[in-house]
Amino acid sequence: MPKNTSNKKIAILGGGPSGLFLYKRLVESGSTDLEITIFERKSMLGAGMPYSTEGANEEHLTNVSDNEIPEIVNSIEEWLQTAPTELLDKFDINPNKFNEYKVLPRILFGYYLSSQFELLQQIASVKGILTTIHYQTNVLDIIYNKEHHNVTIETTHDKAVFDYAVICTGHNWPIRYEGKVKGYFDSPYPPAKLEVHLNHAVAIRGSSLTAIDAIRTLARSNGKFIKEADGTTRFEKAAESPDFKMVIHSRSGMLPAVRFHLEDSHLSNDSLLTREDIDEHRKKNDGFLSLDFIFKNNFKEIFREKDPDFYDRIKELSIEEFVEEMMELRERLDPFQLLKAEYIQAEKSIKRQESIYWKEMLAVLSFAMNHPAKYLSAEDMQRLQKVLMPLISIVIAFVPQKSCIELLSLHHAGVLDIVAVNHNSLVEPQNGGGVLYKYNDENENLQAVYYNTFIDCIGQPHLSYEDFPFKSLLTQKVISPAKLKFKSHETASKALETGSSVEKDSQGNYFLNVSGIAMNDNFQIIDQYGAYNENIYIMAVPYIGGFNPDYSGLDFCEAASKLIVESILSDTYNF
Repeated sequence: MPKNTSNKKIAILGGGPSGLFLYKRLVESGSTDLEITIFERKSMLGAGMPYSTEGANEEHLTNVSDNEIPEIVNSIEEWLQTAPTELLDKFDINPNKFNEYKVLPRILFGYYLSSQFELLQQIASVKGILTTIHYQTNVLDIIYNKEHHNVTIETTHDKAVFDYAVICTGHNWPIRYEGKVKGYFDSPYPPAKLEVHLNHAVAIRGSSLTAIDAIRTLARSNGKFIKEADGTTRFEKAAESPDFKMVIHSRSGMLPAVRFHLEDSHLSNDSLLTREDIDEHRKKNDGFLSLDFIFKNNFKEIFREKDPDFYDRIKELSIEEFVEEMMELRERLDPFQLLKAEYIQAEKSIKRQESIYWKEMLAVLSFAMNHPAKYLSAEDMQRLQKVLMPLISIVIAFVPQKSCIELLSLHHAGVLDIVAVNHNSLVEPQNGGGVLYKYNDENENLQAVYYNTFIDCIGQPHLSYEDFPFKSLLTQKVISPAKLKFKSHETASKALETGSSVEKDSQGNYFLNVSGIAMNDNFQIIDQYGAYNENIYIMAVPYIGGFNPDYSGLDFCEAASKLIVESILSDTYNF
């Protein structure tokens, strides 16, 4: 059918980092027959939640440096030369002494992303691409018109019709007990709410970067870090907080690993499997992508030439055996001892600009298998989540050095501890405020500890199909729950007996229900009849975790936006 000669009207729902990369791809696509409308809940584009006051205070740092950030318009180093003086002074930044390998304050990074949006708008204007931005606008609903193949966006102010909509609404922490139970925080965001004086122990659930955000804010509210003459840092509690303490509750009992020098700063490798390789493998494997195949070819084989000694060490190991070997040292050492050792190792890595290669390749593996993970069998997805992801989440956290120094000084001051809790641990909100934290300790003894203050820091939760905010798409059956097919009926039957989220269809196939909604390789939503939608795309992280288990970060934004824009611009039909 002939191509429609009218402009493509594209709605971007959310102007954070995802929306920024999508807009960049559209502006630089070479197409000028575009009308782009951006709906942003806040009054600032680019920063989103992580790099604005919704997700950061001045003390919070990025875990990526300038050289690791996908190219936008100009680099941070270039931007700093023109950044407002008061902004540079606020963060004590000298643009003439800027180091592209150093991390930045997240708030400052948010201003950089915002500046990139402004530059892209200028480029769009020169190219004749019309851009309309609605600030401080909440999108209430999305309605799909199947007959006309268009999308109506309903906001607090208006309704408008578009050819395409891309959902880039970013992070979302549901509020369940916060505000109802005194001392209970469903997340540490916005961090300003943790700027409180506390004179008791605080329970922190999780040991991720989210937990470190909470720890750094609480520490500053209840004491101060003092740099000694010899260069060391110590923490001193405030006079009004003598009994202040923080206790991390972690399933692994481990702290995340320290940021080191990346040889390839953009998590790519020429030896990785191509799309064609994966398609060919799936043809021979009943349509499934084998986790062992990915692990062998996107991880093990890369060491054959790069690090032959490490290759010889791991070449015969299964995923389970590899994880067990890598975890053995972490389990044997005290987590703060290990943090100190890794800090020293990472400092050498950065100073010498030499990667800790197996850790870097684990990050590459995680990124490379994220997109095709929807083709894993249910059995392999369970293995991935249970066995490999716990190691990946620890190793590729890339905790900034300054955060490590503060964690170690807090522990040395007796203010920060970590306890290992079992998978079935419970946090019970109490009527009078606070929580009862119930868990089995390392010796399998049941513990029940009361805390006045509890902060849930497990990171962005994977939200369910029922949590999806745009309800018309549910009632229209335009979206469907994400699910993965079991390879073995026997395994599925056992999972069903143990209470796992398994269902059986009319053909006798078993499926594992995973979080979020279903989508195809181009991030187009899939309806309840299995058909993808030509007009609606999604890259909102809370709702795609079932098919994209490692979905966050700027590298993901860059890769996903490329596929989405290529799909939109390849549309040659006149509906």
